[in-house]
Amino acid sequence: MTAYWAEHALLPGGVAAGVTFVVEDGRFTAVTAATPAGAALRLPGVVLPGFANAHSHAFHRALRGRTHDGGGTFWTWRDRMYAVAARLNPDTYLALARAAYAEMALAGVTAVGEFHYLHHDRAGRPYADPNAMGHALRQAAADAGVRLTLLDTCYLAGGFGRDGSGADLDDVQCRYSDGDVDAWAARVAHGPANGVAVHSVRAVPRTALSTVAAVAAGRPLHVHLSEQPAENEACLAHHGLTPTGLLAAEGVLAATTTAVHATHLTGDDVALLGTTGTGACFCPTTERDLADGIGPARALHDAGVALSLGSDQHAVVDLIEEARALEMHERLATGERGRFTPPQLLAALTAHTALGHPDAGRLLTGARADLVAVRTDTVRTAGADPAQILLAATAADVDTVLVDGALVVSGGRHRLGDVGGMLRSAIAPLWEPV
Repeated sequence: MTAYWAEHALLPGGVAAGVTFVVEDGRFTAVTAATPAGAALRLPGVVLPGFANAHSHAFHRALRGRTHDGGGTFWTWRDRMYAVAARLNPDTYLALARAAYAEMALAGVTAVGEFHYLHHDRAGRPYADPNAMGHALRQAAADAGVRLTLLDTCYLAGGFGRDGSGADLDDVQCRYSDGDVDAWAARVAHGPANGVAVHSVRAVPRTALSTVAAVAAGRPLHVHLSEQPAENEACLAHHGLTPTGLLAAEGVLAATTTAVHATHLTGDDVALLGTTGTGACFCPTTERDLADGIGPARALHDAGVALSLGSDQHAVVDLIEEARALEMHERLATGERGRFTPPQLLAALTAHTALGHPDAGRLLTGARADLVAVRTDTVRTAGADPAQILLAATAADVDTVLVDGALVVSGGRHRLGDVGGMLRSAIAPLWEPV
């Protein structure tokens, strides 16, 4: 049993002072406000629940600071991403993902949803262990001290109207495909995934969507949805339905489903997501980095859609910034302030239910003992109201992180040591001339 004390904490009822947390066997066994510090370990600043990064592509971390020459588009960025993907193997992926997850922990992330589609070798052949890449990701998360929801992603086709046989996939995309949905399902059944994903409606033929939904069987199911207008137009032309309408028709939308991006939706799409209980994961720093657009966050919220957040391609790993951007992007789109309250931003930041962990994300007796202590004495946070810390702080202000009761970050340092050095060592070989 370990006791911690915080001057302030954001509890389910709001900001509280003098809060003692008792942790035993990875759970909070007591959370009590208005208490003296006593012999408890003191946490600096204000304590928040652990952050949930609901959408990650770990290998995209290698692209940061290397894709901005000459402007370009989402599609030219994708070409650079494919070049990195082609050079990864289980060992190099382990090194890169370990460092990427450690960087997330430094930013207060206690759980991550990895949208995993880099399955096979660069020729599209399964490794001796067909789930070697998935096992590398699970080891990376364990080393970095974050809880992983591994979303094994079905990716079968290179566009609408393709049969999913793999014949239409380019050289890099062959790594992503199992050939057909039954082969994908068979591999997943013997792998380490605790969730699944549909890459997109362009990459999974309509005839395969219901199989993916059945394989999910109540586990988290995520899907890239309407990230680009071109995807919407192609889906309408081929199926006579929007991507949201297609997913609804094939039984993919449900309370355990999360639509990632959800940027270019119609009013009917928003209503469908709401009536099916589907969640939506926004990745604001990625969506603006790729010039994808600003999604209808407030409209989705008003329709009853639970919002979560992700760092996606990791142009920035700062989940506090993702939460703040949810409000700021709404301000830009509408010309109004206060579109989301600080408690609503915190709910999106700590939406562990999207990752299959409804027992996390709250500082509450019986919940998983995840917490993040954010300093209130830095040049960014000094003088800020603890209740509004998300409008002032950044990842650089995270001091302490507990995951399931284990101390992962202390004094702003990860237990693995030099994470920057780890990142440099993992990324440099991926850009060396062939």
